[in-house]
Amino acid sequence: MEPSSLLGHLRSELDAFRDCLDGDLAAPVVHCGDWTLLDLAGHLGGSNLWAAAAVTENRGDYEAPAAPGERAALVRWFEGTSRNLYEALDTDPGTPAWTFHPPHTVGFWQRRRCLEALVHRWDAELAVGIPRPLDAELAGEGVAEVFDTMAPRQVDRGRARSPEAALRLTATDTGASWDYGPGAPVAELAAPAESLLLMLWGRAPLDGGAFVWNGDEEAGRRILRGSLTA
Repeated sequence: MEPSSLLGHLRSELDAFRDCLDGDLAAPVVHCGDWTLLDLAGHLGGSNLWAAAAVTENRGDYEAPAAPGERAALVRWFEGTSRNLYEALDTDPGTPAWTFHPPHTVGFWQRRRCLEALVHRWDAELAVGIPRPLDAELAGEGVAEVFDTMAPRQVDRGRARSPEAALRLTATDTGASWDYGPGAPVAELAAPAESLLLMLWGRAPLDGGAFVWNGDEEAGRRILRGSLTA
C-alpha cells in the first residue's frame, strides 16, 4: 500500500481506538492475556512513542512512561502519543530509521504501526462490545506482513522453524493471495482477508466457518501451528 494510504489508515485506527477509551477501562481484552482496556491503551500508546523514537532518534531502546490510570489524563496522553507518532512518520518512507527487521526505513514503521493499530483497535472494540469490520485491503497488507516480516523474524530469533512446504492463503473478498514456504503450495486456505489476518494473530479460530481448505489440509495446518507472530 502507498505511504499516504497507510498514514490515513493509521490516523483513522488510532482515532477509533481513542474512542474506545470512553468505555469501561477495566473491560478484559480477550486475546491479550489478562490485560484490561487500560493495559492495552498503555501498550499501544507506549509503543507509539517507542516507534516514534526509532524514527526520530534512530534507537530501539526507548522506554515509554507508564500510562495514566485516570480516564481524562489517559485520553490526553494517548492522543499525544498518536500525534507524536504521526508527526514522526509523516515523511519520506525511504528515510533511514531503526527497525527490528528490514527494511531499516521509515516505510517499515508506516506499515507496522498502521497494522498494529488495526489489530488493537479491533481488540479494543471487542472489549467494549462494538467490534467493526477491518478494511479488506489493509487486512490483506497485514497478511502479507505476517509472511514477509513477522514469521521470518520468529525463525531468526529461534522461536519457530522454517516451513518444510508451502501454504497459500487466498482472500476471497479481494482476490489477493500469499504463499509461505518453499516450492509449490501443498494446500490453500481461503477466507475473507479480515478472517485470515485475525486467525494469523490468534484472534479467530481456524475451524470457523469462514475458512475453506483445498489440497493437503493437515500439512497446511502444521505450517500454521508454528509461531508465526509474536
